[in-house]
Amino acid sequence: MLIGAALGAVYVATRPKTERREGTSKLVDWPRVEETATGMVRGMPGGEIANRQEANRRYRSMVTESTTVIAGYTGMHLEQPLSSVYVFDRQDWIRANLDGFRRLFGRIEEIQSHLRQNTSLAALLLGEANRAVLSVQLGVLVGYLARRVLGQYDLALLGKEAVTTGSLYFVEPNIARIEQQLGLPAEDLRMWIALHETTHAYEFEGNPWLREYFNSLLEGYFEGLNAQIRGFRALGAIGKLRERLRRDEQREGWVELLMSSEQRQLFRQIQGVMSLLEGYSNHIMNTVGKEILPDFDQIKERFEQRHRRSSRADRLFARLTGLDLKLEQYRLGELFVNEVVARRDIDFMNRVWSGPPALPSMEEIREPERWVRRMEQQHV
Repeated sequence: MLIGAALGAVYVATRPKTERREGTSKLVDWPRVEETATGMVRGMPGGEIANRQEANRRYRSMVTESTTVIAGYTGMHLEQPLSSVYVFDRQDWIRANLDGFRRLFGRIEEIQSHLRQNTSLAALLLGEANRAVLSVQLGVLVGYLARRVLGQYDLALLGKEAVTTGSLYFVEPNIARIEQQLGLPAEDLRMWIALHETTHAYEFEGNPWLREYFNSLLEGYFEGLNAQIRGFRALGAIGKLRERLRRDEQREGWVELLMSSEQRQLFRQIQGVMSLLEGYSNHIMNTVGKEILPDFDQIKERFEQRHRRSSRADRLFARLTGLDLKLEQYRLGELFVNEVVARRDIDFMNRVWSGPPALPSMEEIREPERWVRRMEQQHV
């Protein structure tokens, strides 16, 4: 999606300035994105939150309890309490996340100011249709997620202001729907989700360098994207794509096919960090959850069954949008953390938070013993 958006930025940069409206996005029609996304959730059953005040109290209490048990297991402690806890309906979640998408796409729109006039490129793109299609695609993606997401930790990546604490979101209508569909106990289900999202807060807020490092990876990716677009040649890009397909490089995923080698390296670093974050949170959620939740086994088993029984349409959508990479992050990351803790212990695993050099590569994520050996050699 970001690659397509960058190509759209090229087109917009070729348009006369008189056609550009000040104060609006030149690449994405954000009102259309919001309208499309909210249209996908409007009318869904259970969309209202009956008592927001009580729901907020309930989740804040669970986050507080989660901080206690997470600290007890990991030995990590937070300097500030987690106070930014919000219970959302689906439309609340859409509005909150569109702010983050605007920041990401703002980086792409900055590319426009650095591009030279190139009318031949404009002929390759679809003008206003490009903006309209991208806006609808983004709206569909956000709407699809709003129908499914249960909880989220938001740290406002790429924001201009320094952020030390993030926000925890719980989408109560989706959680209640899953509770009913899977026949799960209400309190244990919500506590299970709270453990996962609160662990994300520990990862970032207990290790302030992590946000800065992750932002540097994203910035590096956008800088590479800028350079790629500057030198974009349609025929050359098509030729490179055909060559990569011929060499069977698609086994790494279609998302990487149009990337330069530098971009792919950064992309895989980002994947490695994300796999670690999701895997560590899943490990905590399951390890601690098993100790404190009476119905833990039932919750985990039914969630796994739900995933195995996902429809072909859902699997295809995940493949086309790249969401399958997110699912792979959960799987590989959890296997990595579980293996390291089994071979050593949680204290050894926590060496990963000592700084960027200790982060595992994707190769190490797939082969945990390699990371274990590297950490042991560093501490000899």
